[in-house]
Amino acid sequence: MKRRLFLKSAMAGSAVATAVGAGLLTPSTVFAASTEFKAKSSKAAANAANAGAGSFKFKAPKIAENGAVVPMEINASKMSDVSNIAILVHNNNTPLAASFNLSGAVGFIAARVKMGKTSKVDALVTAGGSTTKVTKEIKVTIGGCGG
Repeated sequence: MKRRLFLKSAMAGSAVATAVGAGLLTPSTVFAASTEFKAKSSKAAANAANAGAGSFKFKAPKIAENGAVVPMEINASKMSDVSNIAILVHNNNTPLAASFNLSGAVGFIAARVKMGKTSKVDALVTAGGSTTKVTKEIKVTIGGCGG
């Protein structure tokens, strides 16, 4: 390595480290975690929720004892050209709980979703450019008491 290139790199690195340490280069909120992104994504998913009835399997409990981890499984493996699978929880602050972009993969996902309270949950599958949905009502109990 040439001496001049080494010195330039060292000075640039130390300048960036100093700026980060001083708080001048702080990362803003991550794009996907921003409220603007969440609002746009949830609105798009809510618009897609007017889709027709789906021919895929949506497995979720009728009663969830712990709303922090509600297991859900969407099996659209018999559908061809699945490009997206999404989970929409209507009574959450941000209705779009999960969205999976699939390209060339089998249309199957399993996830644990956080639910604040009892709600209707839509499983949305986009295959071949059209979106279909299956809806389930999931009751969230407090401590598994049925309340």
